[in-house]
Amino acid sequence: MDPHISSHVHADAARRTKEGDDVFVVDVEAADGSPARPAEAVRPSGGTDDDNGAVDYMARAQWLRAAVLGANDGLVSVASLMIGVSAVNENRKTMLVSGLAGLVAGACSMAIGEFVSVYTQYDIEVSQINKQKHKEKKDLPSPTRAALASALAFAVGALVPLLAGGFVSQPLARFCAVCAATTVGLAGFGASGGYLGGASMARSGFRVLVGGWLAMAVTYGVLWMFVKVFRIHVSSSG
Repeated sequence: MDPHISSHVHADAARRTKEGDDVFVVDVEAADGSPARPAEAVRPSGGTDDDNGAVDYMARAQWLRAAVLGANDGLVSVASLMIGVSAVNENRKTMLVSGLAGLVAGACSMAIGEFVSVYTQYDIEVSQINKQKHKEKKDLPSPTRAALASALAFAVGALVPLLAGGFVSQPLARFCAVCAATTVGLAGFGASGGYLGGASMARSGFRVLVGGWLAMAVTYGVLWMFVKVFRIHVSSSG
């Protein structure tokens, strides 16, 4: 190949490599009969390749979503429920029972929802494999495992506010304990999700924290207004 043409080809390959494209450079046989160089693939520098030890974040997406979603749901749901109940009833036992009921009901709801969702995905993948006989069978999702993992994640998140405030006798201290524990839990779950997903830990933690605070504030405000507007008296005896 003419050296001037070859230099232009390799210069263009270098430019396209910087832009992130996979570039294949082939030198044709030179006119003087010298052997041709084999085709070589030029990969962009800094690319992620599983064979080179890079982390495949897409492979984590499904289980990470279920774990973070379940834990966050448990934490926010039960904390909001306990905070909302405290707006109309300051009795410790009432707050504890409402939090426990939220844990059980939420864990069951998450398990059933995840089971139905993953089973639908399972049926679709099995149907696709049966239609394409040549298609290799890959690891199919397990609806049962997904349901158990989702329920467990919800329960773990729900235990944070329940254990923090469920056994505190003084109403204001109980309220503050639930809010403080929930704040730490939200920031921790959010940062963990960001770390495992390869995103910014600070941004992920802040986003989850603000969402949780908003949910608790709305729940407390709605119940407080409901009692005031409709003049409902809730007994705190016992």
